[in-house]
Amino acid sequence: MHRQFDDLMLGSIELFCLAGELGGFTAAASAAGVTPAAVSRSVARLEARLGVRLFVRSTRQIRLTDAGRVYMEQCRQALAQFADAERMASGQEAQLSGRLRISAPTTYAHYRLLPALPAFHREHPGIHLDLHISNRNIGFADEAFDLAIRVRAPVDSSLIVRHLEDSALVVVAAPTYLAAHGVPRTLADLARHECIQFDLPSSGRRIPWLFRQDGADVEFEAESSYTVSEDVLGGVTLARAGAGLFQAYRFVVQEYLESGSLVEVLADFGGRSRPYNLLYPHSRFVPPRVRAFIDFLTARVAATP
Repeated sequence: MHRQFDDLMLGSIELFCLAGELGGFTAAASAAGVTPAAVSRSVARLEARLGVRLFVRSTRQIRLTDAGRVYMEQCRQALAQFADAERMASGQEAQLSGRLRISAPTTYAHYRLLPALPAFHREHPGIHLDLHISNRNIGFADEAFDLAIRVRAPVDSSLIVRHLEDSALVVVAAPTYLAAHGVPRTLADLARHECIQFDLPSSGRRIPWLFRQDGADVEFEAESSYTVSEDVLGGVTLARAGAGLFQAYRFVVQEYLESGSLVEVLADFGGRSRPYNLLYPHSRFVPPRVRAFIDFLTARVAATP
């Protein structure tokens, strides 16, 4: 097999990634124990090989170009796979290490994912967990994520989608609101209530409320004085403050239902849910740390009431 990368080129890639991650040649040189000039030469060597600029340089700072950012993320994934292969070959697979980058939406992160992570860390203390808590759709290739949790699975053949759970939906309100405005008994009653709305961050489209009536699935859209975007938990906080009704995941509001600060309404029209899915890139080689987390999370969710 023709050799594409010599030791010098592989070292240049490592120094380039360090410079990109740390935001400068001096910081990369300090971390690697070399001189800034050595880092600069390594980057210049890569730029000459690729025929593109990887960094924009000024007297004050350097920053990655668009091509440099994409190249760095791909190189980081390749270097991580090299490290995983080395550990497996040397019989160190049981001691997993490296960075695991996970993206999750706010609701699932706070109520499902984050509470589970200390247990995973106890099993694999060598893995560094890099958590991105946002409802924004991320790009795996451009942003070097290992895993993402999302409600809506994208139509993308490059991703593997594993179903985690179907999360039940409930409509809730504060006792003070219900005392002042009455308890809705039918879906038609919702027209005279404040129905706090949530807009999808990706599209700005309002999410309809989901019900089941006479065995049929029903969607309901209403006008309201309140619309929340980005963070679903804002709707829960508004409902607790007496602003109106809100449809939320049961696992998010369960503690408030138990304490009495929120009350479930329209239970006869319940039974609907939304799915949560685990997404990760389709590859013949799934890093052991990624495989370990997938197994951990799916087992944890299966054991959750």
